[in-house]
Amino acid sequence: MVCYTVGYMPTGQKDYYDVLGVPRDASAQDLKKAYRKLAMEFHPDRNPSDDAHEKFKEVNRAYEVLSDQEKRSLYDRFGHAGVEGAGGAGPQGFDGFQTFDGFGDIFDAFFGGGQRGRRGRRGPARGSDLRYNLRLTFEEAVFGTEKEIEYNRLERCDRCAGKGAEPGTDLQTCPECNGAGEIRRAQQSIFGQFVNVAACGRCQGEGRIVTNPCSQCRGSGRERKPRRIQVKVPAGVDDGTQIRLTGEGEAGARGGEAGVLYVVLQVAAHERFERVDDHIVLELPVNIAQAALGASVTIPTLDGEMQFEIPAGTQSAEDFILRSKGVPHLRGGGRGDMVIRVTVVTPEDLDDEQRALLEQLAAMMGTPVLPKKGKGFFERIRDAVAG
Repeated sequence: MVCYTVGYMPTGQKDYYDVLGVPRDASAQDLKKAYRKLAMEFHPDRNPSDDAHEKFKEVNRAYEVLSDQEKRSLYDRFGHAGVEGAGGAGPQGFDGFQTFDGFGDIFDAFFGGGQRGRRGRRGPARGSDLRYNLRLTFEEAVFGTEKEIEYNRLERCDRCAGKGAEPGTDLQTCPECNGAGEIRRAQQSIFGQFVNVAACGRCQGEGRIVTNPCSQCRGSGRERKPRRIQVKVPAGVDDGTQIRLTGEGEAGARGGEAGVLYVVLQVAAHERFERVDDHIVLELPVNIAQAALGASVTIPTLDGEMQFEIPAGTQSAEDFILRSKGVPHLRGGGRGDMVIRVTVVTPEDLDDEQRALLEQLAAMMGTPVLPKKGKGFFERIRDAVAG
């Protein structure tokens, strides 16, 4: 039996049942179900995290052993030593995932079957994504703005056009792998012969090497440079909003496309306003007389100051809605509303005349009846602006 391996987990101490998250008496169907879920989660083409590659190989190896009745029996009796060959030494150093005779159909179903066989030399690689934190004032986030930002990124070397070789010279075919970009070694184990395929260590899988490195980028094909760009911030963004700028990340290796720059917005709090979705809330303090008799007061809005009429008999924590005085909708026309929440402030320091007047008023008015407890503040706001 000849098995082709493009990734194989070295001998380790983790229990294969724990790796798949199944009990030791798990059925073949349970094993397959657990494996498919984990393989989909950790496949390097789908999961960009640093440890996904190793976890995928670990899951792959665990299933390869436990899905085979003979290997599973050996593993249950002797542990890792029973399935890793003489001396417990398994094949090392791989660059993808494994396919075994009678086993590749699972990967074909998941990933289209494109990973089997020779991987060949590596082509252009997409550049890394970058993140930039951009601070905005409350007003800039509400009405939009344009900002110039500066950051450092890897760019393609101007001198060698990203080749890594000194101008006038060419890349040479790697003598280690003869331009294939990979090294294949056949080994014999107690289960038969298998072929270990790994990226060439000399050319790092590229198939070509630089014999005369560029004096500017020292053979890397890229160099770090400062970059300035204008970022247009649309009206209505909020704290944590991300602006995705394609092609503004780092340049890719071997002529690959540039990554993405994510501009993450950090919006400062406002001195008077609080934002709730696309609505703004203004807490308006008034005295007892203004609440009881009504009053005309000047209030701030996002568009400037305006006169607001407090109705007579206004209660503390009563809300009033000014339509379309809130934040512009980020997607679509129109604006949110402005909620004015009146807070009746009880005086703490009274002179003799004020105290006498209030005592006289209290005697005339008697004991008030408490209103029934209603919804919370934010619930009332959302109900009010919803119409």
